[in-house]
Amino acid sequence: MKSLEASSGNAIDLTDKIFTFTSTITCRAAFGKVMTDREGLIALFKEAVAMAGGFELADLFPSWKLFSVLSWSKYKLWRMRGKLDLILDGIIDEHKRKQSGEFGGEDIVDVLIRMQKTGELKFPITTDNIKAVIFDMFVAGTETSSTTTVWAMAELLRNPHVMEKAKAEVRGAFQGKAAVEESDVHELKYLKLVIKETFRLHPPIPLLPRQTREECKAGGYAIPNKTKVMFNVWSMGRDAKYWDEPEVFRPERFENSPKDFIGNDFEYIPFGAGRRICPGLNFGLANIELPLAKMLYHFDWKLPKGMTSDGLDMSEGEGLTVSRKAPLIIIPQLCNPTN
Repeated sequence: MKSLEASSGNAIDLTDKIFTFTSTITCRAAFGKVMTDREGLIALFKEAVAMAGGFELADLFPSWKLFSVLSWSKYKLWRMRGKLDLILDGIIDEHKRKQSGEFGGEDIVDVLIRMQKTGELKFPITTDNIKAVIFDMFVAGTETSSTTTVWAMAELLRNPHVMEKAKAEVRGAFQGKAAVEESDVHELKYLKLVIKETFRLHPPIPLLPRQTREECKAGGYAIPNKTKVMFNVWSMGRDAKYWDEPEVFRPERFENSPKDFIGNDFEYIPFGAGRRICPGLNFGLANIELPLAKMLYHFDWKLPKGMTSDGLDMSEGEGLTVSRKAPLIIIPQLCNPTN
């Protein structure tokens, strides 16, 4: 919030600000502090996300091994793996020194290292396993939350009446308080509807991959065992068969509605469903609710001169997560809601 306060009245790249905020929260939760080489990990992570969602001929013709051999992406991945290993090895080495008594406290990485040493699990934990957990936590905890938060702000700016309603709720709920605390966010019913509607139109991961465990039939097609199946969550959230005016951003559609994103309503599964539902759902949701509440409580928001809400560019980019194609440039105006 201090960074936004310093920029009050000036145009800022909110996409970058929110990404920095969520990556900081994820680092503190997973590693106990902000990493010294966070920027290097962020650069590699963005490259990995772009590659994961990009076009790859070998994926379309998996039985043609020549495409895989000649793929330039394979060599880019090996190069990226080398850089990533250097950063992750540094994180693990630092935590091992901390366990030797150089520092204090314990976080998730410490727990994994301890379990690796003691052999508490029925299967061995390798250093590569620990690296994979570190990278997965950083990617899942940062990209999805920041992308959804930016889309939510973009939709609020595009729909001023929704913005005013959400802002009035936040300021009414916390009137007289100096700051919004995480423990108080549960009071914000309308803001939760805004987030639900954002998940519908802009799911964190638009294509959810799954693999069949046995041969089955779907839509008249025979699907062999161990076949990768992609669920188009983005399209499901915009299907007129299940949603009235699906292209309209209207949070009120979830008011008094039993539909939720916990996996019981198959037309609305932004986090997946069943045993494979996203394990970080609650953590990711908290990383969206709190910054949105803080931004609506402490600031008024407007578009730069010459831009209108109707003309706001809502084009989508490419990648594993569908973020905005262009950064969200807006102007924060600090206000004093405690009065």
